[in-house]
Amino acid sequence: MALETYRRKRNFEKTSEPRGGKAKAGGASFVIQKHDARRLHYDFRLEMDGALKSWAVTRGPSLVPGEKRLAVHVEDHPLEYGDFEGTIPKGEYGGGTVIVWDRGTWEPLEDPHKGYAKGHLEFELHGEKLHGHWHLVRMEGKPGERRENWLLIKGEDDDARDEGAPDILEERPESVKTGRVIADVTGEEPGWSSKTGRITKKAARKTKTAPPDMDDAAPAAVTPGDPAKIEGARKARLPAFVEPSLATLATRPPAGARWLHEIKFDGYRLQARIEAGKAKLLTRSGLDWTDRFGKQVLAAFRDLPVGNALFDGELVVEGGSGASDFSALQADLSEGRTDRFVYYAFDLLHLDGYDLTGATLVRRKALLHTIIPSETGILRYSTDFEDDGEVLLTHACRLGLEGIVSKVADDPYRSGRSKGWLKAKCALSQEFVVAGWVPSSTARKAVGSLVLGVYDGDRLEHVGRVGTGFSHALAIDLAKRLERLKAEASPFAQPLTAVEARGARFVRPELVAEVEFRAWTADGHLRHASFRGIREDKQPKDIIRETASTATGAGGRNRNGSKESTMSKSTARPNSSVELTHPDRVYWPKEGVTKGGLADYYAEVWPFMEPFVVDRPLALLRCPDGIDGQQFFQKHPWKGINAHITLVTDPKEPAEAPCIAIGDFDGLTGLVQSAALEIHPWGSTTAAWEKPDTIIMDLDPGPGVAWSDVIAAAEEIRDRMKDLGLATFVKTSGGKGLHVVSPLKPSAEWPDAKAFTKDLADRMAADSPDKYVSTIAKAKRGGKILIDYLRNQRGQTAVAPYSTRARPGAPVSMPLAWDELDASLGPAHFTVLNAGKRLAALPSDPWADFRKSAAPLPGAGARKGRAA
Repeated sequence: MALETYRRKRNFEKTSEPRGGKAKAGGASFVIQKHDARRLHYDFRLEMDGALKSWAVTRGPSLVPGEKRLAVHVEDHPLEYGDFEGTIPKGEYGGGTVIVWDRGTWEPLEDPHKGYAKGHLEFELHGEKLHGHWHLVRMEGKPGERRENWLLIKGEDDDARDEGAPDILEERPESVKTGRVIADVTGEEPGWSSKTGRITKKAARKTKTAPPDMDDAAPAAVTPGDPAKIEGARKARLPAFVEPSLATLATRPPAGARWLHEIKFDGYRLQARIEAGKAKLLTRSGLDWTDRFGKQVLAAFRDLPVGNALFDGELVVEGGSGASDFSALQADLSEGRTDRFVYYAFDLLHLDGYDLTGATLVRRKALLHTIIPSETGILRYSTDFEDDGEVLLTHACRLGLEGIVSKVADDPYRSGRSKGWLKAKCALSQEFVVAGWVPSSTARKAVGSLVLGVYDGDRLEHVGRVGTGFSHALAIDLAKRLERLKAEASPFAQPLTAVEARGARFVRPELVAEVEFRAWTADGHLRHASFRGIREDKQPKDIIRETASTATGAGGRNRNGSKESTMSKSTARPNSSVELTHPDRVYWPKEGVTKGGLADYYAEVWPFMEPFVVDRPLALLRCPDGIDGQQFFQKHPWKGINAHITLVTDPKEPAEAPCIAIGDFDGLTGLVQSAALEIHPWGSTTAAWEKPDTIIMDLDPGPGVAWSDVIAAAEEIRDRMKDLGLATFVKTSGGKGLHVVSPLKPSAEWPDAKAFTKDLADRMAADSPDKYVSTIAKAKRGGKILIDYLRNQRGQTAVAPYSTRARPGAPVSMPLAWDELDASLGPAHFTVLNAGKRLAALPSDPWADFRKSAAPLPGAGARKGRAA
């Protein structure tokens, strides 16, 4: 089927679905989109011959071998459709809600064209949810039947499941692109973004000299505007390359209506050059990287309705939270994966014989918007925002994003670094020269840490090391590359101290690494550094120590550009006397979070975490070989336990092995040394074992529950507890749900706490049986939220605020303010990697008044009286 059928069925002035360009052959992507139209179904799409062959699977795929699922063959869709997530207006073809349920690559096990022609495609899927051996088999049609029915069937392999096993459709209802479920997207209004939350887009700028065909009121137009009508444009040949405009680091965003503010992306800065039907991708230094990013991005540029053009933008890979992630981009490049690349275009320098660099930014962006109107798909328009820079930066940092870039709206395009473009970051980060490396102490032929420097003129100055952030595969690859750059002597201008040089193998300073860090020490070294990736688009000699400009007025902001917060001013990161052995041991392999990186994370959050973990019995989830190895819960001491971990005797079990507790940061570091990746405290202290000072309601959504429903459940618990005289606080679980936590005055005992929370859960389940259950049985939980009150009994635990979770992504359980709950913050949004940005951006600790808000448990005295 040709794309003409697809286009004929759609009105692209009403739907935001991609129109698609001319088909280009060569890829092997697949996507499954969950589509809630007249009825819920799953659209199964395989890339063939430059388009997506498509089937509507009415009941969705099954992992049970041999179970046949009807797959109705429908029209081919364009490749760009594989990234579409959103709403199709009612009344339009396919009207309803679409999410990207799964995506990846497919591998035919025979000639796919022959298999397609004969009606039997046999293939393997390599997706984020589906894997292994699959079949698509065409059924024999009945006389007069217009539709072509196929069957989707799972093959027998290690990825198959038995009948009665959990259904993957219920187990994983969320989008692999944004983490949202259907209900989160339904009715989504313009201006909501999974990357930035509810931030209103800037209204179209109308000026008395704005060209008539630059009207932003209809951004979905596919006919580009006329560059000849743009004031400041001049006729010129398409240049081979334009030196890019570079942003100056600032301590705060500038204020005033003359500035545009955009989200700062975390990827590769690339110019896209289109001429005579060919597209090139050029780095910020003019290197040709056209062949590095696969065919889909190039095809998308070739399909634009332009003759020749030069775009400025950033190529990124977005992580599970919807934010660009440079580490994920590096991983995809090293693995040869090309299906997740997205290009955000934020400027247009040349179009169809006209040089636009002399035009104002607002006019260039208006013209750009007529060519790339969409904010979804492979090519996206980078919008600016109505909020002022301070508000936008604060919101971006609280979400753990990179930062923002502010640009003078009426400036021409100026090559080189200037103060017409300013960048304000959520965390300190910059590029450093790799001058040496230290081998891993836990893995053969792998990097354990990198020795870093910056140039001051021609002198290379030592700034310290980075020893976390390397995935296992990347650590091995870096070791191979650095072996080839071996140097006989140190490249630094000054000799290193014995401590600085210990274990180092020096190399020629030819590689540049991007590193995020928390601070500079007094002697000019990096503190709490984390590796982000190798920057092959930057030259070592250009790498200097970055300092933020204060020309825009930096009062009231800290060094990472976020507002000065009471959290950062009133607390200091602690130091530990515990020596970590093998600090380069990797605990989260894909994210590259090491033992040392985990210790750095806890050093950041310790001032806020301390009240919730000190002097309490603890249960630990230990993972000595990281999250991919053996995991086990531990409540009692083990052989060789760190001396800084406290042993406490349970007064009700004096003859049993003691329990585990900690009394200070050294104790927490001892837990890190012991590979404790989850910390679960009791709701009472060791000073009053029988009298809880904390109760917790754990909201555990069953399959198919929308995240918005989990938020509504938390808010209902908050309101019910408020009516009973209790204050409540909320945090993400780092897993699937939310925890609503209430501080108590430690007067009632455990049976009272359990009875109270059970009564609350049972009442909610009785009042809204279609929403909630208060029993554990999984059979009763489909489409409902379990209100788990069983944490509130003696000996039971719940994950601590700020504790990490032993799950992919390195998520943490993050305390929130109630007004932060919205669709942009999923249960595992915050991680070891982005939590520091959030903490630096918060004006105050959202749980600062937790203990001050403690109240007696309601009704405990009355229950005691009845019991007596």
